[in-house]
Amino acid sequence: MDIKKFLPHFYVGDSLGGQQEWYSRVTDFGMHVGGCAAITACDCAICLAKYFGLRGLYPFDPQKISRTEYLEFGRIMEPYLYPRWSGVDKLEIYLDGFGRFLRDHGVENVRLSAWAGENSFDDTRRVIIRQIDAGLPLPCLILNHQAAALQDYEWHWFLLNGYEVRGEKFFVQAVTYGVGRWFELSTLWNTGYSRKGGLIRIETL
Repeated sequence: MDIKKFLPHFYVGDSLGGQQEWYSRVTDFGMHVGGCAAITACDCAICLAKYFGLRGLYPFDPQKISRTEYLEFGRIMEPYLYPRWSGVDKLEIYLDGFGRFLRDHGVENVRLSAWAGENSFDDTRRVIIRQIDAGLPLPCLILNHQAAALQDYEWHWFLLNGYEVRGEKFFVQAVTYGVGRWFELSTLWNTGYSRKGGLIRIETL
């Protein structure tokens, strides 16, 4: 049976979630060129505030998100996942940074864990289904990738916030750059390179 499920997420104007391109190349150069990890953490924090009642994670109204407020929130998140020369290129860096943000904002009922890109397709599919069914997006990191369709997703953090079963095929929705695009998980997960990224699992306790 075919199944399609995606999370409501949120819009900032016409943009699905936030965008690092909103930050000025002059005054916010780091966020502009390398803020993708911080942006996914901002989006996750807003979803936790909006849909799970954790209002302390977002200093503004999560029901009505303006671009100006989102930009300010990104600057709050930036020190926790600051862009660095090599990027936030390890799952552990993300766990440490976003974990500190949650603790500093008094959240103790959210658990983060890494799901390495070396894990199998079948196990990864189960992890994605479980988390999306629980109403939570998954931050995803791709380093290098051989597929031309994923060129814009290389060395990049984005969110998975939906899945679709079409017969024997399994697709996920990737949210970044203000849009959601569907990719077959078998393509996205099998990068063709030995060094891989992975997922961040978010659980509410």
